[in-house]
Amino acid sequence: MTLGWKLFIVFVAFCALMGGVLFMTIRERKRGHAIAPGDVAAGEAQDSRVLVTIFASAIGGLLLTILVAWLVFL
Repeated sequence: MTLGWKLFIVFVAFCALMGGVLFMTIRERKRGHAIAPGDVAAGEAQDSRVLVTIFASAIGGLLLTILVAWLVFL
């Protein structure tokens, strides 16, 4: 497998990661409209789900960066 194909696979993985984050964010935004204005617990739970997804994707992005460095330089 050539370097170009390996990097293409990493690019597809990156797009899947970003697509997952976008899907989850849109889903939570739609759910947020249904939350009653005074329901603080539900709002905090929604915020925590979004933050967990964002930080998990950041870690996934860092791992993809390490994978790209390994593919290019080794």
